[in-house]
Amino acid sequence: MSRFGTFDFSEMEEFRDQLKAMKKAWPNFIKECLAELANRLLAEVVPRTPVQDGELRRSWTIGQVSMTADGGVEIEVFNPVYYSAYIEYGHRTPNHEGWVEGRFMMTLSAQKLEREIPAILERKLDKFIKKYIGR
Repeated sequence: MSRFGTFDFSEMEEFRDQLKAMKKAWPNFIKECLAELANRLLAEVVPRTPVQDGELRRSWTIGQVSMTADGGVEIEVFNPVYYSAYIEYGHRTPNHEGWVEGRFMMTLSAQKLEREIPAILERKLDKFIKKYIGR
C-alpha cells in the first residue's frame, strides 16, 4: 500500500481569502478606473475648448457612474451649454452663406484617451492585483 503523506493547505486557503477580497473590492476598483478616465478626459477636453467668455470651458461636467443592463459601467462627460454641439461639430454662419468648421474638442480628446486606455488600465490592474496578492 502506498503512503500519500501530508499536505499543508494553509497557502491555498490564504490564496482563496485573497481572491474573495479581490472579488469584493472589484466593483469599487472599476468605479475608480472609470472616474480616473473621466478626469483624464476632462483634463484633455477643457484646454482644447475655445474661450470667448469662458462659459463653454467652465461648463464641462462629469456625470454619475451608472451600471448598464449588460453588466458594464459607464460615466458621462458632457457640456450642458446649448451651443457646445455647434462648436464641436461646426455650424452655419449667421447669414447662412458659409460654414464655421467644428473644433472637435471632445472628439479629439476621446480619441487620444482611447489610445492611452490600455496602458493606464494595465498599470492600475497590476497595482490592484499586487495589493491583494502581494508576490
